[in-house]
Amino acid sequence: MTDKPSAAGKTRRQLYEDRLRRRSMLIAASSTLAVFLAVIILVPMSPGWDRVKASFFNWDVFVKTFPKLLEAFKLDVMIFLWSAPAIVILGLLVALARDVRSPALFPLRILGAAYTDIFRGVPVVLTVYLIGFGIPGLGLPRPLNSPYIWGSLALILTYAAYVAEIFRSGIESVHASQRSAAQSLGLSDADSMRFVILPQAIRRVIPSQMNMFIALQKDVALLSFIGPVEIFRQAGVFKSLLANFTPYVGAALIFLAVTIPATRYADYLLAKQNRERS
Repeated sequence: MTDKPSAAGKTRRQLYEDRLRRRSMLIAASSTLAVFLAVIILVPMSPGWDRVKASFFNWDVFVKTFPKLLEAFKLDVMIFLWSAPAIVILGLLVALARDVRSPALFPLRILGAAYTDIFRGVPVVLTVYLIGFGIPGLGLPRPLNSPYIWGSLALILTYAAYVAEIFRSGIESVHASQRSAAQSLGLSDADSMRFVILPQAIRRVIPSQMNMFIALQKDVALLSFIGPVEIFRQAGVFKSLLANFTPYVGAALIFLAVTIPATRYADYLLAKQNRERS
């Protein structure tokens, strides 16, 4: 027995699924509203709320410091913009080095594996300290002793190791028959990688790479430990001058304004990719 379409042109099964969907949305909205109201009502009732509000949510301090925090955030954006392309290039080169098949190039595979093991194994902040303080300590002339240069290099070396592994996973996800088919058409190993394997691999790893660059945007703040006055360091300066933590809240809001849309876009790309595969 098959479902007959209703007057609205939908089967009973479709109408049932619509009711379930509306019910789920109503429950989700109600629970979200309940939690939101609980936070709004209960938090201000806590004994220390007045002190927390004055220390972290001072409107006068926020208005005074927010424009200068935005100005300092430009440096974060600049560091991100010149680091991101270098990370992609270095990460792709390391991934290709780890995928070489020629016995004569086996040392490249060892170097690629050693690189990823080292820079994925050392915390980002420690790499920033070691490179950011160590290399300028050699007494290099300006501008080669700039913390902007060596701090950016620390981020590039660290994130390229992660990006390389994501690229490598994308390369390995392409079925071996693709490589064999390319070689049967007379393509060399290099051309097979360039024209057949890499285009497919890059498409598959774009959502994962987006998440890495969202993390990079946040970790640019780690360079404040070696000198650059970017948004995190500027917030710390205001905190010391005004004896108030509100500038940190302002800095967090600026980061969220950038990372939340980027995260949602990465989720959209991942969902789109999953729909295409299904």
